[in-house]
Amino acid sequence: MKEWTREEWETTSMSEEMTAYYLYAPMCGTCQVASKMLSVVKEMMVDVKIGQANLNFVESLAADYQIESVPCLLITEQGKVREKIYAFHSVPYLYEKLKRK
Repeated sequence: MKEWTREEWETTSMSEEMTAYYLYAPMCGTCQVASKMLSVVKEMMVDVKIGQANLNFVESLAADYQIESVPCLLITEQGKVREKIYAFHSVPYLYEKLKRK
């Protein structure tokens, strides 16, 4: 997954029907597992733009979107946050969350 700045995420989310923005912390073990799961989902879903960011570098986003913890996946539809996911459960779970209806 490509590292996105906040501006890149906001621009992409406004121009795409659906996007996902994965927020993590580098020393978080759960985030490392979530990253691997999302990499698998990304390979399965070439039509959904998924980016990531170290939350330490997009701190204002954490305050603006009331991010409670990492890992966090922000799913947007037409530029608006539809869902915040903190518990990643499994690859099939994430796939279903990101599958376009």
